[in-house]
Amino acid sequence: MVQKINRKFLFNLSGTVVVAFWLLMLVQLIKKQHFTEPSAGVTYNDGIIAIESAEREWKEIFLDSQKIGYSVNLIRPFQDGYFVQEEIFFKINLLGMGRGVHSVTQTLVDDKFILKSFNLSMSSGVVRYNVSGKVEASRLIIETGKGRDRRSQAIELSEPPMISASLSHIFKTRKVKVGDKIRLSFFDPSTMAQSEIIVKVAARESIKINRLTYEAFRMEMEMWGSPITFWIDEHGKTLKEEGFMGLTTIRSSAAKAPYNIQVDEEDDFYDIVAIKLDNVLSDPRNMSYLKLKVAGIDDTDQLYRTEGNHRQIFRDGVLEIKKEALPSMGAYNIPYSGSQGELAPFLIPEFNVESDAQEIIDMARRIAKDDRDPVSVAGKMQDWVFNNLEKKPVLTVPSALEVLRTRVGDCNEHATLLAALLRASGIPARLSIGLVYTRNRFYYHAWTEGYVGKWVSMDATMNQIPTDATHITLMYGNLDKQVAISGLIGKLELEVLDFGYN
Repeated sequence: MVQKINRKFLFNLSGTVVVAFWLLMLVQLIKKQHFTEPSAGVTYNDGIIAIESAEREWKEIFLDSQKIGYSVNLIRPFQDGYFVQEEIFFKINLLGMGRGVHSVTQTLVDDKFILKSFNLSMSSGVVRYNVSGKVEASRLIIETGKGRDRRSQAIELSEPPMISASLSHIFKTRKVKVGDKIRLSFFDPSTMAQSEIIVKVAARESIKINRLTYEAFRMEMEMWGSPITFWIDEHGKTLKEEGFMGLTTIRSSAAKAPYNIQVDEEDDFYDIVAIKLDNVLSDPRNMSYLKLKVAGIDDTDQLYRTEGNHRQIFRDGVLEIKKEALPSMGAYNIPYSGSQGELAPFLIPEFNVESDAQEIIDMARRIAKDDRDPVSVAGKMQDWVFNNLEKKPVLTVPSALEVLRTRVGDCNEHATLLAALLRASGIPARLSIGLVYTRNRFYYHAWTEGYVGKWVSMDATMNQIPTDATHITLMYGNLDKQVAISGLIGKLELEVLDFGYN
């Protein structure tokens, strides 16, 4: 019974934020990216070979040596381009339970794989997420929800986009040679992020798959600080991919790929990615000061340049966190109407923080009532989220509006809903992604910060305002920013130098 209680407490504390990072890396490993036209110093042979008939590719997904899922990718000619569909299914062990995620991406592209439109659906148990998009001139129009809940927003595009689901096929249309460098520019609908990566055609070599030997090109790239290697045959078909945290995909078949998926009950994903300590920190929830030696990251890394965070100082490989004091009253009456400047982005709705939705606005009003003090209202909203959300793992993209309706979620859902409620009431709010300590380990975690005259940390999963000193912020922002933390997983090392209590 003690073990079960501890593991439930661990979930309540850390949620599944790291699973979201890992899922995004897995999806990108399977999908990889897309070509755009080459920039200076980046070349490839640009003769285009048309795909003239429908093709399917099956892959098996492994975590180390354990098969955890599969993917199937379909392409067929359509009008003046292609229809591409990619389906991914995988299972992992979370807190002793096998959790499955299923995603389907359908895309229309032109003959150069430039995106026209897409639809992405993801499901994990009873929770579902859908998003679609259409390119109009230099903008991508995104839509979420259905019927009266349909919401639309425009994303300005830096260049004509390609979407990641097509790259399993694009090498079939262009020949490569050793020494080529290929600039990849893509849009990822699961995070709304635009990114650019350079792929190198590193070598020709033999590779063995299922007892068969192939002559292949070895392709190398880096994504969010993690190296990814994949091999393609002379026809551009993907043979094998290796990447983040032991993830591997291997070419397979319809008769083999969907079967014999395993979940190892002994290898819990939370524990695999956690950062272990030699020291034991007692009573972490009441800790007010923590000093750590940090390896795996340097002072110039953007992840620790968390502007406006007066809790943390990172210098010469040493990180100090001091729990901030909570003011007795806020410095303004809500809604915040001061000189907005840098605070403006933290008052407006954004992808999956739907603070302008009427349901979110109505709930914020019911919670705040006539109270106009931001400190008091922030505390009430955090209490409401903590007391009204059932704490369950949810392996999909968080949406504040969906969380308000389902009342289910982990730390991602708690943090996102609280941020939306704060913004809806006129309190600037931002998402904080980082680490928190429990059971002699640091686990990846998400929480919220609200501006009440200064930024104050708030953890609705743990019902803390301000949070204890074991909350380490690595980055602020929504999913398009959060994926950068993926490159730290498995690399970051921490050593306790000092700690203290109020």
